Amino acid sequence: MSIRKLLSATAALALVGSVASADTWRYAFEESLEEVQGQFAQKFKEHVEANSDHEIQLFPFGTLGESADIMEQAQAGILQFVNQSPGFTGSLIPEAQVFFVPYLLPTDQAQLARFYRDSKAINEDFQGLYAEQGLELLQMYPEGEVAMTTKDPVNSCEDLNEVKFRVMTNPLLVESYRAFGATPTPLPWGEVYGGLQTNIIQGQENPTFFLFSTKIYEVTDHITYVGHNNFTTALMANLDFYEGLSEEDQAVIQEATDVAYEFIVDYQKGLADSELAKIMEAKPEMTVTVLPEEDRACFKAAAEEVEAKFIEMTGESGAAILEQMKADLAAAAEG
Repeated sequence: MSIRKLLSATAALALVGSVASADTWRYAFEESLEEVQGQFAQKFKEHVEANSDHEIQLFPFGTLGESADIMEQAQAGILQFVNQSPGFTGSLIPEAQVFFVPYLLPTDQAQLARFYRDSKAINEDFQGLYAEQGLELLQMYPEGEVAMTTKDPVNSCEDLNEVKFRVMTNPLLVESYRAFGATPTPLPWGEVYGGLQTNIIQGQENPTFFLFSTKIYEVTDHITYVGHNNFTTALMANLDFYEGLSEEDQAVIQEATDVAYEFIVDYQKGLADSELAKIMEAKPEMTVTVLPEEDRACFKAAAEEVEAKFIEMTGESGAAILEQMKADLAAAAEG
């Protein structure tokens, strides 16, 4: 165990050790209780507690540290469950960066729901990759179309030239924004609002609901939809913990995951529109642009470069995952 992981684990134990018991399962995630991951977690908790003798203890963003911290705690067995975007998991599982290949995922939420539920790449191929990192992949699910928020308008890749654009610490996302023409700047989420406020960075991306709930719209002036991605997240369990459970407890966890998934897919319907309306009410001068198809050409051309970079980074394993995902997405498009 690394020094950082040891310190992180020690801090987490100091915080939660006194209240935990064998019947308490700890579950950390990257957002607040009111946001999509928090809503998923609460539905999961509700089902587990109603159908077993176990209690789920929820730890929203910041309670136990940043995304890297909660992943380390899950791998160390301090947390039984962790909800984290493949954007961060990509440092552990390079193939998980596939979710940042631009224009791979559609914007249609119904197609996405079918894809995450039925995909062989997710439900079979990724299972083994996560297991190698001591994690049981329970479910991936969508959080909504990603929007860019910037200080100045973005109508083409040229408008991103020399823009310091915050990205997660994910190599492929760095390559994506470099290909788009920006200066990608990895930053922990806790530094983003202040970075925009002081002009250390001039842009960032996230789903629409997150732009409202985190008030990131207060420190940017333009929201742009280029259709390049949908935000993916994943619920995982510590593998040793999961494999040590009875078949009955494993079944309860799987049922709770399914219930939470169906809930969140329905919950997301119209969420982007309703949260965008709240942003416009709070800041009427905010400009919102949905780039027409002809203005997306440079972004789509860059996507080909990023896809090639992904295969270069991940080799045969990544190429196979990408091919399977494309087949799964085509099947989901047929309904």
